[in-house]
Amino acid sequence: MAGRSAPALFRLVRSFENSVGLGFGSKLNPTRFLTSMTRPEDGSPKTVTLIPGDGIGPLLTDAVEQVMEAVRAPVRFERQEVRGDMNRVPEEVIESIRKNKVCVKGVLITPTGGGVSSLNVQIRKQLDLYASLVHCFNMQGVQTRHQNVDIIVIRENTEGEYAGLEHQVVPGVVENLKVITKYCSERIAEFAFEYANSNNRKKVTAVHKANIMKLSDGLFLESCREVAAKYPGIEYNEIIVDNCCMQLVSKPQQFDVMVTPNLYGNLVTNTAAGLAGGTGVIPGENIGDDYAIFEQGATAGNMESVRLVDQKRANPVALLLSSAMMLRHIQLHSFADRIETAVKRVIADGKHRTKDIGGNSTTQEIVDATIASLH
Repeated sequence: MAGRSAPALFRLVRSFENSVGLGFGSKLNPTRFLTSMTRPEDGSPKTVTLIPGDGIGPLLTDAVEQVMEAVRAPVRFERQEVRGDMNRVPEEVIESIRKNKVCVKGVLITPTGGGVSSLNVQIRKQLDLYASLVHCFNMQGVQTRHQNVDIIVIRENTEGEYAGLEHQVVPGVVENLKVITKYCSERIAEFAFEYANSNNRKKVTAVHKANIMKLSDGLFLESCREVAAKYPGIEYNEIIVDNCCMQLVSKPQQFDVMVTPNLYGNLVTNTAAGLAGGTGVIPGENIGDDYAIFEQGATAGNMESVRLVDQKRANPVALLLSSAMMLRHIQLHSFADRIETAVKRVIADGKHRTKDIGGNSTTQEIVDATIASLH
């Protein structure tokens, strides 16, 4: 692993180990179900950048603001307006995140085709948010085809096909460059193994297509193997991405922590999220050595649904749980506990659910029920 990123990562992990019993997802503590890689903070009041974004995003971030206020979390949101159809992320938005170091983000919709690049990708690259961490799990009260799903997907966020290096060679011929580097591959592998080690996870699976892309995915696998050798107590295996998708939908229980290059991670995350109840209940974060953005863990589907916006029936659960991850990240554990417990209680009770998880509630009804459950 390259020297300049290692100290920050290990400081991050040591901080997390000090609070391992307090995070979601620690298999030492089955009452919680998702962890953030926390950082040293003193627990004092914190300013957090808030990006409502497009589509259902403002509904979701409004839900977070209401619940944060109800729980009296010592957090002040600094709102920044961004739209997915902008040509670039406004500099004041990047500066806000750099200043505050933590952000809660709604949805930024990337137009299909055309010349507008993804603002989500721009933000990750500008802030070097090299790791996406998504926890796909069964939530009590949500009916799913498979039970006992408990998968952490850790995705490299800054290179691969998402580097956006494409151009037209001649009319009718477009070339896209897939960039894989040893530095980024080692860095994401270290992150995955450190996460597994800190959370009592037993296995890390590297997802690849090295049987076809022998140099690029081959380099990714080589890096994963070198890192795996440093962690003899964690089982390591590899799976080709197409077989991975088949195995996910047939027997997802076989997976524990998965580490992937950028594009495959997007596919794997959304597939696993579908198995565990859908994008509305799966939280996540994009994190680097210095900054972290908390948002829905998977965004495939109805993020830009006009119907959901008009009827105000978007599911706020994923972003509420992501906001609890954010609170743990800044060492406000007791507030995170209360929000997480309240959300779990509401969904398990079954009286208030949005349509995607078997009910007909509005966003506000979920929020009101969560706030009532806080008390």
